[in-house]
Amino acid sequence: MDLRSELASLTLEHFELVLVAVIVAAAISIPTGILLTRRAGMRRWVLGFANLLQTIPSLALFGFLIPVPLIGGIGKRTAIVALVLYALLPMMRNTLTGILGVDPAVRESAVAMGMTGRQVLWQVELPLAMRTILAGVRVATVTTIGTATIAAAIGGGGLGVFIFRGISTVDTTQILAGAIPAAVIALLADEGLGWLERKLSPV
Repeated sequence: MDLRSELASLTLEHFELVLVAVIVAAAISIPTGILLTRRAGMRRWVLGFANLLQTIPSLALFGFLIPVPLIGGIGKRTAIVALVLYALLPMMRNTLTGILGVDPAVRESAVAMGMTGRQVLWQVELPLAMRTILAGVRVATVTTIGTATIAAAIGGGGLGVFIFRGISTVDTTQILAGAIPAAVIALLADEGLGWLERKLSPV
C-alpha cells in the first residue's frame, strides 16, 4: 500500500474512531447532565468522577483498559472506550451549565402557562441551553481528534499509526503525515460545529 492510499485509509479510520466516540459520549453525558439539573446531590460525585478521568494521562488510561474484562484488549474497542471517557466531562458540564443558566423567570412563566416538566425541558430549557451544550460537544470533539492519535499505541489504528511509526524510525515525514491530517480534521470539526452552534442557537 503506497503512502497516499494508506493516508486515506487511516484518515477514514481516525474519523470513524472520533465519530463513534463522540456519539456514544453525547448519548451518555447529555442525558446525565440533564439528570444532574434535577438531582443536585449527585452533581459533586458524578462531575468529580468525570474530572478524575481527565487527570489520568491518556496513554495510561489506554493501558489501564486493556486488561479490563469485556471492554479491554488490543484494538479499536478499547480505544473507543477510552475516548468516550475523555469526552464525557465537557458535554456533561456544559449541559448542566446551560440548563441551570436559563432565566428562572422564563422557567416559571412556562410552568404558569401550564407546561409539564417534560415540556419545559424540551420547549424552553434545551433550546435556550443549546448554544452552551453544542459548545461542549465542540470542545469534546476537537479534543477527541487529538487524543485519538494515541489509539495506535494499542492497535486502535487511525492517524497515530503514522506518528508512532515516524517516532520509532525518526522519520519526520511520517510524523507529519499523521499530525497534519489530524490537525486539519480538528479545524474542520471546530468550524463545522461552530457553524451548527450558531445555526441552532436562539436569536
